Amino acid sequence: MPAEPPKRVRVVLADAAPPRGGDHTRTELEEQTGIGEALVKGLVRTQLSLALRCAAVVAVGLGSLPLLFTVAPSVAGTRPFGVVLPWLLLGVAAYPFLFGVGWAYTHLVERNERDFTDLVEKH
Repeated sequence: MPAEPPKRVRVVLADAAPPRGGDHTRTELEEQTGIGEALVKGLVRTQLSLALRCAAVVAVGLGSLPLLFTVAPSVAGTRPFGVVLPWLLLGVAAYPFLFGVGWAYTHLVERNERDFTDLVEKH
């Protein structure tokens, strides 16, 4: 009787790779244990805090302008470049302001995510 060929074994590159330092923390995150849940909640809390702060900057920055024009009508009557100041501030200057806040928010969110990833990979 001819000998049967040996069973084929599937080798996956991930199985052959040596364990890295961040495996324990990564496992905590994947299995959603108490520690992993606390890490994710911390990241979400940080991101929410940043979003609320940026929203507050926008609300105060743009929301205070109508109040300023009501309290100081002389400011509202100013005509730089032949256009009333409220139109210039709310119709033109608001967009670069919103773009800047959006850029800062994106930059800070990405930094938070990088810090979180570094923390997970270190431990």
